[in-house]
Amino acid sequence: MVKQTHADEFTAYVASRVGWLRKVAYLLCADWHRADDLVQESITKLYVQWSRVSRVENLDGYARKVLVNTFLAEQRTAWWRRTDRTEVPADGAMPLTGDLEAALDLQQALTALPPRQRATVVLRYYCDLSVDQTADALGCSPGNVKSQSARGLEALRRSLAPERLAFSEGAA
Repeated sequence: MVKQTHADEFTAYVASRVGWLRKVAYLLCADWHRADDLVQESITKLYVQWSRVSRVENLDGYARKVLVNTFLAEQRTAWWRRTDRTEVPADGAMPLTGDLEAALDLQQALTALPPRQRATVVLRYYCDLSVDQTADALGCSPGNVKSQSARGLEALRRSLAPERLAFSEGAA
């Protein structure tokens, strides 16, 4: 039997979780390229601390926390506030129908949320974390998670309600 080194353990862990981390990062930032950058930066942070981190009981939770903290820290930088985050659709784009259109509407509404609300909604409803787990991941109180979740869901309902009504009337 060959003993695994820390580098081998790290490589195996990252290979098994990189897709999941990338999906979470995309939900946080709504840009696949930026999601890749967030994951790469998070993986680098994990690697630097791997000898200590590899003994953590909930390694996925720790990796998710590093990813969310990396996203939130980036949101606070002056560079991020100066960049244009609007996407220009490609010429000749095909019209969307059905679930894909609803998914894009949801993604757009999610992107419009402030970063902490977006992180809270993603952790609570996509990652399916409890209030306490989300509070731990974000480094805040459970009451803060509850209020951010409520505000985020209300904002999503407000932004999606008109499209839902128009979509269902058009289908009828």
